[in-house]
Amino acid sequence: MKVLVCPLNWGLGHATRCVPLVRRLLADGHEVVLVSDGFPLEFLRQQFPGLRFIELPSYSIRYSAGKTQVLAMLWNLPGVISGIYKEHKWLKNLLQREHFDQVISDNRFGLWNRKIKSIYMTHQLMIKMPFTLKWLEPLAWLLHRLLILQYDECWIPDVAGPENLSGDLSHKYPLARNSRFIGPLSRFENNEAVPETNYHNVSVLSGVEPQRSIFEHELTQRFQHSHQKTLIVCGQPAVALRTYHVGDVTLVSHLPDDELASILKGAIKIISRSGYSSIMDLKALGCLGKTEFIPIPGQTEQEYLFELHRNRSVE
Repeated sequence: MKVLVCPLNWGLGHATRCVPLVRRLLADGHEVVLVSDGFPLEFLRQQFPGLRFIELPSYSIRYSAGKTQVLAMLWNLPGVISGIYKEHKWLKNLLQREHFDQVISDNRFGLWNRKIKSIYMTHQLMIKMPFTLKWLEPLAWLLHRLLILQYDECWIPDVAGPENLSGDLSHKYPLARNSRFIGPLSRFENNEAVPETNYHNVSVLSGVEPQRSIFEHELTQRFQHSHQKTLIVCGQPAVALRTYHVGDVTLVSHLPDDELASILKGAIKIISRSGYSSIMDLKALGCLGKTEFIPIPGQTEQEYLFELHRNRSVE
């Protein structure tokens, strides 16, 4: 079977959680072609250097530098709609030139086609709205549901029961008829890395600019005079590997998965954005209990996941 795997470029999380899917497809003897752009595409190139890659631009999302993302999301909306149309047309044209059996789209709304089995993957069936727009949540859920129903299947990387990781995002409303839970997905699943205790604090950055850079600056300022060895992994796989120091902080552009797993396991404390893929990775490593989550300001999904897991940790 020939499969397209297409993660959204919205930070690295959509690409990282596709890693176990690609590994399983390859282990089952399928041919995989990876489709993305930016840092996610470069990350996947490093994970699977022998595979074929196609660059397909995503939705050109950019966050605000402030404490709310409402205006930024409204500003980005025309680009998202245009991107959905363009990627849908791109897939149609690709299938006229080349045969594929299946497409797996991680949160890319337009990558479905009636000629092949089309699978959509998301943990966010319900789109969290800011307080002033809460009344729009049922409508947003319905619109998203209509998009999901364009696909043959919707895979939800979570479990159905009370031990779920996504809370209301996947469990508040009834599932569409084509949707099912497939369990959490982490590039660190079955990882047996030995803990490396070189650092007291470790942070792995990701997310959309300028918030990724703002978080890097804030963490550097927080820990550079802390007298605690601190590592910041900057989440920049497209940048040549580089390491530099600011006081007690070591910053590195990126790290291989096995080395990163060892460092995370050995850290006293982890500081992370509360993105869903980060939560799945930390759960797989047994590190949720020592993680301080800091959501992107105004990013409603991360703010919800931050509250969900903070409340669970004190229960």
